Amino acid sequence: MATRARLSQGRCQPCSPPPLPPPLLVPPSFVSAAPLTGMAAKRGTKTSMKNMEKELLCPVCQEMYKQPLVLPCTHNVCQACAREVLGQQGYIGHGGDPSSEPTSPASTPSTRSPRLSRRTLPKPDRLDRLLKSGFGTYPGRKRGALHPQVIMFPCPACQGDVELGERGLAGLFRNLTLERVVERYRQSGLMCPDHKEEVTHYCKTCQRLVCQLCRVRRTHSGHKITPVLSAYQALKDKLTKSLTYILGNQDTVQTQICELEEAVRHTEVSGQQAKEEVSQLVRGLGAVLEEKRASLLQAIEECQQERLARLSAQIQEHRSLLDGSGLVGYAQEVLKETDQPCFVQAAKQLHNRIARATEALQTFRPAASSSFRHCQLDVGREMKLLTELNFLRVPEAPVIDTQRTFAYDQIFLCWRLPPHSPPAWHYTVEFRRTDVPAQPGPTRWQRREEVRGTSALLENPDTGSVYVLRVRGCNKAGYGEYSEDVHLHTPPAPVLHFFLDGRWGASRERLAISKDQRAVRSVPGLPLLLAADRLLTGCHLSVDVVLGDVAVTQGRSYWACAVDPASYLVKVGVGLESKLQESFQGAPDVISPRYDPDSGHDSGAEDATVEASPPFAFLTIGMGKILLGSGASANAGLTGRDGPTAGCTVPLPPRLGICLDYERGRVSFLDAVSFRGLLECPLDCSGPVCPAFCFIGGGAVQLQEPVGTKPERKVTIGGFAKLD
Repeated sequence: MATRARLSQGRCQPCSPPPLPPPLLVPPSFVSAAPLTGMAAKRGTKTSMKNMEKELLCPVCQEMYKQPLVLPCTHNVCQACAREVLGQQGYIGHGGDPSSEPTSPASTPSTRSPRLSRRTLPKPDRLDRLLKSGFGTYPGRKRGALHPQVIMFPCPACQGDVELGERGLAGLFRNLTLERVVERYRQSGLMCPDHKEEVTHYCKTCQRLVCQLCRVRRTHSGHKITPVLSAYQALKDKLTKSLTYILGNQDTVQTQICELEEAVRHTEVSGQQAKEEVSQLVRGLGAVLEEKRASLLQAIEECQQERLARLSAQIQEHRSLLDGSGLVGYAQEVLKETDQPCFVQAAKQLHNRIARATEALQTFRPAASSSFRHCQLDVGREMKLLTELNFLRVPEAPVIDTQRTFAYDQIFLCWRLPPHSPPAWHYTVEFRRTDVPAQPGPTRWQRREEVRGTSALLENPDTGSVYVLRVRGCNKAGYGEYSEDVHLHTPPAPVLHFFLDGRWGASRERLAISKDQRAVRSVPGLPLLLAADRLLTGCHLSVDVVLGDVAVTQGRSYWACAVDPASYLVKVGVGLESKLQESFQGAPDVISPRYDPDSGHDSGAEDATVEASPPFAFLTIGMGKILLGSGASANAGLTGRDGPTAGCTVPLPPRLGICLDYERGRVSFLDAVSFRGLLECPLDCSGPVCPAFCFIGGGAVQLQEPVGTKPERKVTIGGFAKLD
């Protein structure tokens, strides 16, 4: 090579000037051809786009050009790729200024090569100082030579070495035209990655752009596909509206920023307070432990000193038994006494001491135990408590007891906490009506704070409404999660409070009314058993009747009761007070065709007319079923399009509801749990109307107890409301 020849001569040769900037070339396929029409134009466009894409690929990385540089051989290469090639060739510090930022609009951070971000580039200033000082050996340069280095670049397109001059990549020009072409191609030539076709539609289901082939494939069968123009316009409109809303609420944004900044300051203060509280509590535990440690050590010390004193005394006693010392020495001296009276006087007490010493010697054991096992501490429970020591948790979401929650004259709400939930100090009950038109803005809940216990009474609910209720607990840690919402239907009319009155038509032998006068049970008794063999010979069976002690004379009223499913035959309903007393003072013949309490019509009455409303309206229940008989259906209007038909039976619900509309002269029988209509009958309301219950054979009825008699906490509906 010419460069190496000049270097080998040992003298400086004038370097060739850097090449003039070549024209900003564009690949030849960019030249537009004659316009085509029809399918040929479409195929020609796709072919030209594919050929164009090939011309926009860097020969080194096979990706679209990023900051392309024009080589002296008129080929193009990415700037990052050129630096990498020079680095592989051993040219360090001649890849241009790595700190220079591209000026082309196509060279945005989103289009830069990922290799550029993860490559550690050399510092050119330090390398240039090394090159100028003559240190280091590089290709094309001898050690210690003072000639400037000429950089050779292997062009990957023409497979030849291209001389870059001593400035290296810094002497090359950026192909700005090619950058702009690449940018325009990126913006207008989105292709389907599966079929390499131009995307023309947008799949709303998959939320991705698709081409014509994708549209007809099974992958998008049944999906919502729209043209790109429609998706563009819809998304642009949404984005414009959202941006307009944000720009129009800058004051709100600033206010919320201030709130967040205040929350940050409050968080810092609260966090510091929480740290101090925890530290104080832990120090308190440490102080208690230290105090307990001191008292336990003092007890051990006292026990130890007492034992040491006893052992020391025992040692002294045993030392006195040694030969020539202590008690033994004294006894030896006494034995030397020859004066008998003196000996007797001295040896009398000495003998007792010697006897005790002899006994102690024969039955020796230490005066105190050296073990302190009784002073061992059992800290297993305390260690477990300390290990489990943690922050107090808020109560878990309560569980509504649907078996005990119901609506009658008031709403009774009952709940419980999950088994492993932290305790709650009190609860918050929230409720609202769902059958009213929705108001703009946040959902409005009526809220009652600090409800004690696990139940509450909601007073004065609106009749014929649907309420949704929820509960959450609270303790020192804060409020827990809400329970699941429970929906309750209130009765269609105000609840009528009454007691059972057995003075009319009731036989004490067969009817038993409870002390609170809210339940009655019928027992067939001996008369019915004795008449059992005469049932087929026209025996007249008695009907036992129990009336309510309140008569209705106006408005709408509602009450509910539960019928024992094992009842033989029970009739629940209403009737004119005068007619009931008149009809049931005697013993009606239930087998006679003249008696039909369901329709309330006596076929033998001379003043009866077809158009007149019956004086009675009853629902017949027997053996856990409700009989919708023909007599009742003749004058009954069934509620609901899909309601039960006449002459059939339906299951007996847990509670039956009776709704009396005195002004309209109508009686409705309902399922008191779901408030589903069962039957609607006309009724003669020309006088006071009483609730009535008829029994034939064994049976039992229990009036539903008013909720207001329960001792739970009462919550009045209709007070102040808070926004959720």
